[in-house]
Amino acid sequence: MKKILKYSSNFYVLATSFFLFWMIFIDSNNLINQFRLSKKLWDLEDQKEFYLEKKAQVKAEREELMSNPELLEKFAREKYFMKKQTEDIYVIVEN
Repeated sequence: MKKILKYSSNFYVLATSFFLFWMIFIDSNNLINQFRLSKKLWDLEDQKEFYLEKKAQVKAEREELMSNPELLEKFAREKYFMKKQTEDIYVIVEN
């Protein structure tokens, strides 16, 4: 008990403990905020991987469309309702 009182009255121990308390709990960059930010970073890195995979998939589909004129025509007809001069398009909407 006397040892604890001896160290607790020391200026350097008090200053160091105050500094540690301040940095861990009160400062804007405290441990809780650091943990939240690291979790957010991990989530964003996961999203980055997902979007990079999606980008590669879209790029492969685009290359396939651009290399095959029949597939490009089919895509344009289905997605954008494009037609030839002599054709009529009927859009059927299901309720």
